Amino acid sequence: MSLFLFKRLITLIATLVGTSVVVFLVLEILPGNAAQILMGPDASPEAVTALAHKLGLDQSGWDRYWHWVTGMVHSDLGLSYAYSSPVSELILERLSLTVPLALLAMALTIAIALVAGVYAAARHNKLGDVAIMSFTQVGIAVPNFWFAVLLILLFSVHLKWFSAGGFYGWSDGILEGAKALLLPAISLAVVQSAILARITRSSVLEVMREDFVRTARAKGVSQGGALWGHVLRNALIPVVTVMGLQFAELLAGTIVVEKVFSLPGLGRLIFESISNRDLIVVRNCVMLLAAMVVVVNFAVDLLYAVIDPRVKASDI
Repeated sequence: MSLFLFKRLITLIATLVGTSVVVFLVLEILPGNAAQILMGPDASPEAVTALAHKLGLDQSGWDRYWHWVTGMVHSDLGLSYAYSSPVSELILERLSLTVPLALLAMALTIAIALVAGVYAAARHNKLGDVAIMSFTQVGIAVPNFWFAVLLILLFSVHLKWFSAGGFYGWSDGILEGAKALLLPAISLAVVQSAILARITRSSVLEVMREDFVRTARAKGVSQGGALWGHVLRNALIPVVTVMGLQFAELLAGTIVVEKVFSLPGLGRLIFESISNRDLIVVRNCVMLLAAMVVVVNFAVDLLYAVIDPRVKASDI
């Protein structure tokens, strides 16, 4: 194992441990008694005490933290107060929608942003550049939930090509599942692709002014060949950084779009659990989202070394 990868793994583990401590402490200091809320204001103190004992709420903070961490290691996340179901089953069920939705939205974002960004940079200060930048400005300004409503009106109500919402799982086939997630993915990708296209354009323009690009052009390499063969790879470091942040946001921040399309995703589960004060579900969902963000950043760090080996050498 290289020193570069070893240092990144140590950082990953330390970040996950620190995140688990922060998540646990923040939820512990919240006011209110989960047992009291579950039983209602008219419950007797004896009944509330018995439920608190059953849920393990009368244990010390350290005991509950250790039980939680060791449970995560063994895939035992406890029992939901509100749903009376294992938390791991609830989360896995919602992840089967949230993760494919985030991946589909991210794939659309990358495809649109790279083509638009490189095209705008190749036509710097010309009509194509101005048009692309104008569209990206509109894309950033438009809220994704409003764009989602427009998509429903056009493709579901008027053209009747897609359903207006809902997701019935993957039992009917991958194509049917992907079709149900296409409109939500497009509504999520609009804003993200507009941001990424502007980052791509700026980064490509900066690299196009480098000497090695002029040398390649002087040797007869076409503009397209120079752009896609030499410029884009060297311009990818800031683009990949933003991609990582956007993918993390797509995993954690889809609750509004899930609400518009009536999708039973992870964001909706967190929202309902907060309303029910189902802290054990909230705690595990927040930890899962934080872990996914940390892992995505870890993957981005590794991509840096693949794109530009000088990053790996300078880190050692």
